[in-house]
Amino acid sequence: MTMQNAEKVVAKIFPDFPWDEIDTVMLDMDGTLLDKHFDDYFWEVYVPEHYSLVHNISVEEAREQLITRYKAVENTLDWTDLEYWSHELGLDIPELKMRVNHLIGVHPYVVEFLEFCLTVGKKLYLITNAHSRTLSIKLEKTSIGPWFDRVICAEEVGLAKEDPEFWRRLEEILGYDPKRTLLADDTEKVLRSADEYGLGYLIYVARSSSRQPVRYSEKYPSIDYFKELIPR
Repeated sequence: MTMQNAEKVVAKIFPDFPWDEIDTVMLDMDGTLLDKHFDDYFWEVYVPEHYSLVHNISVEEAREQLITRYKAVENTLDWTDLEYWSHELGLDIPELKMRVNHLIGVHPYVVEFLEFCLTVGKKLYLITNAHSRTLSIKLEKTSIGPWFDRVICAEEVGLAKEDPEFWRRLEEILGYDPKRTLLADDTEKVLRSADEYGLGYLIYVARSSSRQPVRYSEKYPSIDYFKELIPR
């Protein structure tokens, strides 16, 4: 039995909330606004290929070694720190990202949703764990930065979004009302930490990658595309 066949089928919980009770919209970047295929390909295929050449090992062996190292720092700021990985792996990670930046793409209906949020007067923030150098590469490629009132990297806050303390520090920076805030993210651990802190409206982005199956959350309302949040 394949892993895909063995996975539990989860029924979709559809979002249902009043927009007039929301002042602030916070959006993750990778997998939420942008197609996560770029990141999956980069870290699971492209980096192992180059790492294997440097260390004279097979690509598969390189991939296995790297995935172990990735998991060791998962949910920490090191995971997204390009300088950390450049030093650890002996590779110029920003340069490698630039070589395949043609794979960076915005999910369908994202721009329409951003336009809707501004039309109805919501504060709009991009909140990402991505390293500032990654953020620069992706904002330059996609041109979505100007839509936001502010863009916040986790390194600016000092914690990853998976830590509930992140949201308290973010509140000090932005002055948002947690109960009147909507957060959309493709990582359930992030939604759980925001839930624990008390954010009022949480949306799970189930189609994070155009190349992977859609996976709905068992606990949080899910969307395939952002058009589902735009009132008809």
